[in-house]
Amino acid sequence: MKRQQIVAGNWKMNLNFQEGRDLANAIIKEIGPTEVLTILCPPFIHLNHLSMLANGISNLEIGAQNCHSERAGAYTGEISAGMLKSTEATFVIVGHSERREFFNEDDAQLAKKTNAVLESGLRPIFCCGERLEIREAARHEDLVRSQLELGLFHLDSESFSKIVIAYEPVWAIGTGKTASPEQAQEMHYFIRSLISEKYGKAIAEGTTILYGGSCKPDNAKELFSKPDVDGGLIGGASLKATDFIEIVNSFPKS
Repeated sequence: MKRQQIVAGNWKMNLNFQEGRDLANAIIKEIGPTEVLTILCPPFIHLNHLSMLANGISNLEIGAQNCHSERAGAYTGEISAGMLKSTEATFVIVGHSERREFFNEDDAQLAKKTNAVLESGLRPIFCCGERLEIREAARHEDLVRSQLELGLFHLDSESFSKIVIAYEPVWAIGTGKTASPEQAQEMHYFIRSLISEKYGKAIAEGTTILYGGSCKPDNAKELFSKPDVDGGLIGGASLKATDFIEIVNSFPKS
């Protein structure tokens, strides 16, 4: 079974409406026929318009960066998964390292968000990964195991098969330190082995695992050549159309 290759662009808190429209149009102009699925994850204000722009493009989807765990209620400033669904978005990032760090999202909360995303008919891009002190203490595998067990492994096999996982070595994002392609492969293999232990080899082999640690045009080809690296969750490089498209085109030719 060939896994879906994905490049997802996380725009974070950047770009006003006009800037987002211009970037999306520039990306769409350059996307050619490819088996790689491209996902644009902009701020909430762009979702509906970008969904309309992406309509009819088979290898382009739109995703949100976050959602609330409840369907509705007195949660001023929050957005539910059902609201995201109504914009025709199809993916939601859950548990990004910045949400964990700056908004104190814990594993129990992320499990609820994952449930809400799936119940709304959307697909989660579930993030996991370790900070520098955890890596240096050689506890990174224990932490990632815990994040997956507490955030995802309550799901049944059918639900889990809809999950995309993004591994974020937080210590290699904007710090000047670099995770080598070998380190990325090592952790992706470890994550896949955990999935295999829980859900079996078939589901593990079919699960897309993205690398989310400062993937750029100059390292994407080497990263994507690794057998368990199925694409990238791209931050800064997703804000420049030429860089983003170069990353999308970085997979080995089959």
